Amino acid sequence: MNEKAFQDYYPDQLSHCYGCGRLNQHGLHVQSYWEGDEAVCRFEPRPYHVAIPGYVYGGLLASLIDCHCTGTAAAASYRAEGRDMGTEPALRFVTASLHVDYLRPTPLGVALDVRARVTELKGRKVVMSAELSANGEVCARGEVVAVRMPEHLVT
Repeated sequence: MNEKAFQDYYPDQLSHCYGCGRLNQHGLHVQSYWEGDEAVCRFEPRPYHVAIPGYVYGGLLASLIDCHCTGTAAAASYRAEGRDMGTEPALRFVTASLHVDYLRPTPLGVALDVRARVTELKGRKVVMSAELSANGEVCARGEVVAVRMPEHLVT
């Protein structure tokens, strides 16, 4: 993709998250993009993201859903305010609630597709539903409630 990921617009001081921080050299570097009204993230787990041989560790799946959705919350809020991403004041979100249902084992060695949709955007809160798929099969579903980070933490 040629466009910048949502996470690429985070200010440097907020780009150290293990899941989505571009400045965390050991992190996952989750990157999210719009595809219409859905936000999409593609991620290929490494062999060390193993739970049991051949399958992905569930904590990684939760992290992917979590960071993808907080990035989507920021992007959706910029859209709702009619602003370009990266304009000031910065909009950054943190997780208030994360719920993940694991539907089937997720295979290692294939790209994962995480798709999120905003189900509610009201004030400082954004609620999203997400699905994580491998080989076209939904392996996990999640719901994330994200809240806007207080301004004193953003600047």
